[in-house]
Amino acid sequence: GSAKQARDRTFQAVLPLRGKILNVEKARLDKMLNNQTIRTLISALGTGIGRDDFDADKVRYHKIIIMTDADVDGSHIKTLLLTFFFRYAKELIERGYIYIAQPPLYGVKKGKKEYYAYDDEELEKLLDRIGKDGIVVQRYKGLGEMNPEQLWKTTMDPERRKLKRASIEDAYEADQVFTILMGDEVAPRREFIVQNAKFVKNLDI
Repeated sequence: GSAKQARDRTFQAVLPLRGKILNVEKARLDKMLNNQTIRTLISALGTGIGRDDFDADKVRYHKIIIMTDADVDGSHIKTLLLTFFFRYAKELIERGYIYIAQPPLYGVKKGKKEYYAYDDEELEKLLDRIGKDGIVVQRYKGLGEMNPEQLWKTTMDPERRKLKRASIEDAYEADQVFTILMGDEVAPRREFIVQNAKFVKNLDI
């Protein structure tokens, strides 16, 4: 929606992936290829898939940006996509073609001015700088909460956006966490939750 309206059509293409993509942890390759979202993604990349058919030289884009909501569902989709690339298109990560968009977590209004903060620490620094009197703070959960102009300004404009280039280490970590959280083994998942529960700041159920 707003992403398609916000983009610069001369150099930006948007591929909408609706809902959660297939759980690549549990799916065989033949099942993956029957999943419409995965097939759409592979077709858009142009690389093919599988040990014999994948060819990174045929990729249509050298900057593939994963752009998801800043909430738990968005993080889940981002992890799914990183895991997919790590397992089935690792060379695209190795070549530095995969990026992760960094949409703001907060919008802050004070008078007629708008500010954006990308995490809690940045929000605190912003409020210290501009003061807390007369401010309105909005915590974004979805990209759709921003209008096209805001989305362009904060997340899609090459001059101002923040991008993180995905590394093999990022993808490996996503793969490992995904195996724990989405795999068949219950004990490692329970241990992970127990060890990390104390770090939760915003619980989204």
